[in-house]
Amino acid sequence: MIKAILIDDEAHCLDTLSILLGEYCPDVTIVQTCRSAKTAIEAIEQTKPDVIFLDIQMPGTNGFQLLEQLGQVSFAVIFTTSYDQYAIKAIHLSALDYLLKPIDPTELMVAVDKVKKQKKLPSSEHFEQLFDRLQNKISGFRNIAIPTVEGFELIPVDQLIFCEADDNYTYLLLKDKRKVIASRTLKAIEEQLREFSYFVRVHHSYIVNINEVTKYVRGEGGYLIMSDSSVVNVSRSRKEALLKLF
Repeated sequence: MIKAILIDDEAHCLDTLSILLGEYCPDVTIVQTCRSAKTAIEAIEQTKPDVIFLDIQMPGTNGFQLLEQLGQVSFAVIFTTSYDQYAIKAIHLSALDYLLKPIDPTELMVAVDKVKKQKKLPSSEHFEQLFDRLQNKISGFRNIAIPTVEGFELIPVDQLIFCEADDNYTYLLLKDKRKVIASRTLKAIEEQLREFSYFVRVHHSYIVNINEVTKYVRGEGGYLIMSDSSVVNVSRSRKEALLKLF
C-alpha cells in the first residue's frame, strides 16, 4: 500500500481527490488530509508518507514554501494546481510532477503508477532548482521534462518531431532517432506543448511539429510525411485547420 497525505486549503478539493483515489487508485491509503502548511508538516513528520499531493496555491504558506520549510524530502511529491503557466513551467523544468485541476482520473492513475514504479525519489537538487526558478522568475524555457517509468528526461522541444498516443503512454520521436516513452497521456503532453505554436494536434493519436512536415498527401483525412520519413495520419475533422497552416 502507498501511504498518502493530501494537502489543500479547499475542503471540496480534498474531498474530490479523496473520492478519485478511492475509486481509481485502491493501492493508495490516505493517512491524513490537511488544510494548512502547519498541520501538513506535523502530519508528514508523524506518518512518514510515501507520497504527498500538494496544492500550490494556499494562503499564508504555499506549497513551494512548505517544501522549503521541510528541508529534506523523503517522499514523492505530486503538485496539484489550477492553471498557473509560470509555476507549471518551473515544475516541468525541475523534473517534478503535477496534476492540473480539475484532476483527470486517467492522469491521476498514471501519476500514482509512476510513484509505485519509481526507483528513486526526487533529489534535493530538483527542489532547489524549482525554488531558484520561482524566485528568479527565469523565462525562456526551451526544454520540457518528460516523465518516464525510470524518472524524467529533459528534451529540447526543437528536437521533437512528433508524438504518438499509446493508451496512457505517449511515444516521442526525436531528430536523433530516439523514441522516448512518456508515462503521460497525449492530452497531457499536448498541454506541455501548448505554448509552442508549431506543435499541432492532427489526429486523436498524433501531435506533430509543423516545422518537421515534409509532405502532405491528400485523402479523406490524408497523411503527413515527417522529416524522419514517418507517416502520420490526419483526421478528417482536423484536416481543414491543418491545411490553413501551410
